[in-house]
Amino acid sequence: MTFYEITEEDKELIKQALYRLESNYDGEKYNHTVGAAIKCKNGNVYTGVNCDGIHGSCAEYITMGIAISAGEREFDTIVAVHKDFPNKVIAPCGNCRQMLIEYCPDIKVILNDYENNLVKVEIKDLLPFACL
Repeated sequence: MTFYEITEEDKELIKQALYRLESNYDGEKYNHTVGAAIKCKNGNVYTGVNCDGIHGSCAEYITMGIAISAGEREFDTIVAVHKDFPNKVIAPCGNCRQMLIEYCPDIKVILNDYENNLVKVEIKDLLPFACL
C-alpha cells in the first residue's frame, strides 16, 4: 500500500467537507450526518452530504453525482467527514469503494489509519481484486 503525504490542499478539502456538513447537519433525524468533498484533477472542488432514508445515499455518492452533473470526469482526491470520528474523517463504506473504483480507479482517499493518523491512499488499496 502506498501512502501519500497529506498536503495543505488535503487539509483544505477536509475543511470544505466539514463546512458542508456543518451547514446541513441534521442530527435529530440523522438525515445529513456525513459530508464529503471531492477534488477534480483540474482543481475544482465539489461538496455534498448524505441523504438518509429507506434507500439513502452516502455523501460520497451525492458528491460524485454533483461533480459529474457539473461535467467533471477526472478526479484526484475524496474525503468523507463525520463530527464524531477521529480527525472528523470517516472511511468510505464498501458500496462507495466500489463506486469510486468504477468511476475513478486512480482516485486517492483521505482516511484514518489504525492509529488515527490521517493518511491518503489509492482506492485500489481499499478494494483489492475489485470487479471493474
